[in-house]
Amino acid sequence: MTNIDEYGPIAVIGVSDDASKYGHKIFRDMLKAGYPVTGVNPKGGFVLGHNICKNLSEMEKKPGLVVTVVPPAATEKIIEECNRLGIKTVWMQPGSESEAAVEKAAAYGIKTITACFMVRKGLW
Repeated sequence: MTNIDEYGPIAVIGVSDDASKYGHKIFRDMLKAGYPVTGVNPKGGFVLGHNICKNLSEMEKKPGLVVTVVPPAATEKIIEECNRLGIKTVWMQPGSESEAAVEKAAAYGIKTITACFMVRKGLW
């Protein structure tokens, strides 16, 4: 059984209101499983009845984990934001990781996981 509070607040970056996109599916299924998750997308708005933050700084509580569901170049920028905010764990969904992002995270002392969160945690 997965400990849903293992990381504290979780940010899912790349949440979309398009139900066919992985950013939507991951957010939806993490919510259903009871994870303390907040969606992040530069457009903001509402998805599945939840307010979507435009960036990590807008979150009420600093996340203990950031899950990226964005293109690799965006993940590299997110690593910079995580470093500024003192966030120490980033989970890069398949397709959002890049060697540059992983190297940058390592240089900042940020732990990275490059695997599917949903599969690893038994949600999919």
